[in-house]
Amino acid sequence: MPTLDPTLAEWLPKIHTLAEQAKAAGIEPTPISAREGLASLTRQFVDAGPDMTIKDFVIPGGAYQVPVRTFLPQQASGGPVIVYVHGGGHMAGSVTVYDPICRRIAEICQRCVVSVEYRRSPENPYPAGLADLNQVLENFAPTLSNRDIAHNSQVILMGDSAGGALCATLCARYQHRADSPILGQILVYPSLDYTMGHQSYTENGRGHLLEVEKIRWYFQNYFSRGEERVQASPLSMPVSVGLPPTLVFTAQFDPLRDEGHAYVEKLRAAGAQAWLHNFDDMIHAFLNLEQLAPSACSTLYQRTADFITQLLSDQ
Repeated sequence: MPTLDPTLAEWLPKIHTLAEQAKAAGIEPTPISAREGLASLTRQFVDAGPDMTIKDFVIPGGAYQVPVRTFLPQQASGGPVIVYVHGGGHMAGSVTVYDPICRRIAEICQRCVVSVEYRRSPENPYPAGLADLNQVLENFAPTLSNRDIAHNSQVILMGDSAGGALCATLCARYQHRADSPILGQILVYPSLDYTMGHQSYTENGRGHLLEVEKIRWYFQNYFSRGEERVQASPLSMPVSVGLPPTLVFTAQFDPLRDEGHAYVEKLRAAGAQAWLHNFDDMIHAFLNLEQLAPSACSTLYQRTADFITQLLSDQ
């Protein structure tokens, strides 16, 4: 039987106790506390990433100008760029919070990373974030060219948690388009089924950092207009052999584990290329806990780089 990493097993009860004390004191979660909590956790456990050229600008094309940050390692070549879509329950996370993570991805892949500051709930509920990512995909090429960033008009989508949901949704929408810029997708412990009906919610929904109660609250804020959650779930969307090659990372002690596994099975059944890497001793959001899970983070970054190398060699 898989066992939780000993360092995480020692740390998690302390976090759970603090959360229970806050709940007993009548402290209710808010978007501010969710955003500050993820930012604080990441600052505490993820050191600043490697030095490289950083450029901040916006991607035009709609009523909302989408802010992005590009990470350019010194040896970066042209070709596909990595478009990174951060996690945070569609409510928390930001380009700034994920800056050190994107630096690591850019460095190990030696490729430009475009990190997207999409709009979040509850101020901007579903489908604002999807519209923002779509705008980036439609308009990134001329915007990067105007800033002398080399590329070949192709992207590799990469996202964690809620960001993974946005990536998978856009891949489903683009799968039959001859002009699709999406060369591949990498999903890190993705949220793919908004119905919350999988067994891993029961197994891992308490005491493993990401609580079922918190997930339900995130989704209530995201789908604040009564949208149909089944139709919005990437796991429920039709897929075909036209879906780009996909790598999915899951964590054994994550409530979202089973939907990641089900997604890979669905893609394979449709004839699409899909690979699964499950971390047997990890929890959700371990990239934001690097000092507690250095080996797992290192493996994920290296596996990402290897996947992209193989993807490019197969073209």
